[in-house]
Amino acid sequence: MRVFAIKSPSGALIPHGDEAAELFRSLKVGHPVSVEIKRPRNYRFHKKMFALFKLAFDVWEPGELKYKGIVVEKEFNRFRKDMTILAGFCKPVYCINSEVRLEAESLSYSGMDADRFDLVYRAVRNVVWKHVLQHAGYRSEAEVDRVVNELMGFD
Repeated sequence: MRVFAIKSPSGALIPHGDEAAELFRSLKVGHPVSVEIKRPRNYRFHKKMFALFKLAFDVWEPGELKYKGIVVEKEFNRFRKDMTILAGFCKPVYCINSEVRLEAESLSYSGMDADRFDLVYRAVRNVVWKHVLQHAGYRSEAEVDRVVNELMGFD
């Protein structure tokens, strides 16, 4: 499981977030654990991207659709991948049924450097604005930026 931690002045790692805190609580005091340390690309900016996705996903109303009698539900991971694809950050893959499908580029820290992530963020913000947020009552992209920054506690 991957979680985030912050180094304290004493050198101890402090869990960052509920998931990390829960994992740290489950560890036995005095027992060794294996740890792989990686410095995140820009953790806050990565979280900002996901705050933008969540804001858009929460207001997106795709309408009712049935597939073979089953109501189709919206799904966050599919949504964020679709927004990334619409932003142009994808690759074509060949399917077994001879069709070509677009796969979203990975937004993982290891899969994308900071400069490319910045390009992706700006492109995704434009797509989210065009396809979702302007239809949901947001007045401008600047308003969207302000709301996302407020959600993240950015100044």
